[in-house]
Amino acid sequence: MTDWMLTNRAGNRVHLRTLGASMTAIEIPDRAGLRANVCADAGGSAGKIIGRYANRIAGGSFTLDGTTYDLLTNEGTTTLHGGPDGFSKRTWDLTGRSDAQATFALHSPDGDQGFPGALDCRVQYTWSDDDALRIDYTATTEKPTVVNFTNHVYFNLSGDPSRSIAAYELQIDASAYTPLDAASIPTGVLLPVDALRDFRSARTVGTVPFDCNFAIDGWDGTLRHAATLWDPESGRRIVVETTQPGLQLFTGKPGAIALETQHFADAPHHPNFPSTVLRPGETFSATTIYRFDVR
Repeated sequence: MTDWMLTNRAGNRVHLRTLGASMTAIEIPDRAGLRANVCADAGGSAGKIIGRYANRIAGGSFTLDGTTYDLLTNEGTTTLHGGPDGFSKRTWDLTGRSDAQATFALHSPDGDQGFPGALDCRVQYTWSDDDALRIDYTATTEKPTVVNFTNHVYFNLSGDPSRSIAAYELQIDASAYTPLDAASIPTGVLLPVDALRDFRSARTVGTVPFDCNFAIDGWDGTLRHAATLWDPESGRRIVVETTQPGLQLFTGKPGAIALETQHFADAPHHPNFPSTVLRPGETFSATTIYRFDVR
């Protein structure tokens, strides 16, 4: 594993690692000017790139153009986060680096974890002078396949992962979500957010654990606001912008909250979901920006 660091003019830093093309720390100040790492090390895939397919594919298989592909499974009969040897477990190549930018690349061969098509992937991190962390994903394939990338970063805006996130104020631009069955697989419908999941106006996160995909309002593939998270105590705030159609809110680990931008889980089985199909000659591209400031 090799560590790299991006630094902006304010002296705020992002730490990166080749294992999983991961970010291990984001060091930003609170309203008193005290700098701390707001990435929570929640174990497993924390801070790492998830692929080929973030989230779940039911039954460990999917059918594309009349051919059924059997995938490796790692959650009962489900393929989770790309399978038992997903991209978060790979050592990526650092192909470009400056003070404010780093680019990682990974080649995934045809049949990797059961997925068709040799896939060439690139992830680029850019850290701006106004504390915006931009993540750009691209991929090309030699055969029709499915692709869904995210970064599984967890945040604790206090800088102390032993501190609760319950008082954080969260706002999500989503009027609908994808309900799950008993195996945590989407049922295929989109439902209006209920009282528990309605974050259209900012409210506290609370103590009820969430593992929910929200459908971002007005999604059209362009960069748009998805969510805002604020810690009233430290004053630190994150504004999330993305080109992706979904935001997975996960609060199942103490002192950590994930706001994962991605396509919907199990989309290959639900033609009404935004498509995750990538074909030869096309380029998958997605962008997410986490903007940090204090209020």
